[in-house]
Amino acid sequence: MYRMRKATAADSEAIAETVRARSEWLSTRGLGECADDAAEYGAQAANPDLAVWVLEHAAEGVVGCTTHFGNEALPHWAFTEEERAESTLFLATTFTRPNPHRLGRLIAWWSLNRAAEQGLTWVRRGTGQEQLSRYYQQAQGWELLRVAERHGSKVFFLQRDARPVPELADLMAGRGL
Repeated sequence: MYRMRKATAADSEAIAETVRARSEWLSTRGLGECADDAAEYGAQAANPDLAVWVLEHAAEGVVGCTTHFGNEALPHWAFTEEERAESTLFLATTFTRPNPHRLGRLIAWWSLNRAAEQGLTWVRRGTGQEQLSRYYQQAQGWELLRVAERHGSKVFFLQRDARPVPELADLMAGRGL
């Protein structure tokens, strides 16, 4: 039912539409918005230097996206020298179409599994939304590593051990979502 695959330039508009749909959902809940950046996020799919991935549903097409970076991309202002030296997959710009199936969790679990398959130690992520940080911690088991300040705003950095996710095949098949 679902599969993760490397994004291509042909996915640019579907990614932008996913970001716009999520932005509208966030806006109606007073959680900010990101629609102004939708075209930019979509265009990243055509950049061969970025590891942009899409979550694709068999019938609905692209329903989510994320970008993976290595530990070399960890911001110096947010991570210690020792943390930047650790083998890390940094999960960034994750968006899903609003849905009742916790597709963001599915993308995160796929990323944890992929990082483990690559022999990495950590999966890390950041968010400027305290409420989203709490959700990641409470509903997805992420550990808050630190809160950093950037340009007068708080950024919450979280991490989890990279690990195999045995239930991933069932989740990708739509069972247990």
